[in-house]
Amino acid sequence: MEKLSLLDAVALPIARANVDTDQIVPARYLQKPRSADFGAFLFRDLRFAADGSEVPGFVLNQAPYRHARIVVAQRNFGCGSSREHAVWALYDYGIRAVIAPSFGDIFATNAAKNGLLTIALPDTAVDALLAQLQRTPGLQLRVDVPQQRVALPGGTSFPFELGAYLKTCLLEGLDELDYTFSQMAHIEAFERSYPY
Repeated sequence: MEKLSLLDAVALPIARANVDTDQIVPARYLQKPRSADFGAFLFRDLRFAADGSEVPGFVLNQAPYRHARIVVAQRNFGCGSSREHAVWALYDYGIRAVIAPSFGDIFATNAAKNGLLTIALPDTAVDALLAQLQRTPGLQLRVDVPQQRVALPGGTSFPFELGAYLKTCLLEGLDELDYTFSQMAHIEAFERSYPY
């Protein structure tokens, strides 16, 4: 996984609640292998018409947002079915952080396992971020993992919670297996000292 410490990037405003995993990646792409570029399927039915042409009104098709790496959305982002593919689609597109008041539980778990940071902020903070992003298309936010803060360019910032395990994995670019191997000396010491 890619290490994540400081992320200064364009933020994509999705001013709607209950964006479900089928909207993030439609079910017809779920049979593809992980090696596929799932970024091509991100918001597929919202981004593209049936003939394959872009839907100009969809925010990700607008010039300031094409290279966004942060998503700011309303409540319950990633709800719906438990498909890990939704996280893969965001990650493969280049998204590294999603900010919302709340997330689907399974989506948040899948995100943590795949290096996608989910940041839960209060509704008032998310509303303020969305308002600023809509006033200034292409605005960059800063996500500071070590300090656990999201900052606007003017200095306004919002703290967020992040567990120690996930923070370590993000900062060091570790998945669950990598983390386990990084603890091998402790595991072996425990095994040697354990009375069988």
